[in-house]
Amino acid sequence: MEYQYPMDFEWSTEEIVDVIHFFEAVEKAYESKIQKEELMKAYRRFKEIVPGKADEKNYTDEFQKSSGYSAYQVIKAAKNAEDGAWIQLKK
Repeated sequence: MEYQYPMDFEWSTEEIVDVIHFFEAVEKAYESKIQKEELMKAYRRFKEIVPGKADEKNYTDEFQKSSGYSAYQVIKAAKNAEDGAWIQLKK
């Protein structure tokens, strides 16, 4: 894909890597599949870096505009899935 991940350049290198990992997990839910636990672990780390709802929405909306992938829909599916489930969405 030809797009950039949304980020804040005030984040540390580790935080940037972790945010990118979260967005890659969202991509994986659309492009193949991902285990709920792996996705939720990446999401929890993302929320440590981006704790505010408004900031989360800004970053995930920016990601959706550039990629077409909805982090909201992926997380919603994961929260509704049973433990151990695979998350897979269609674009």
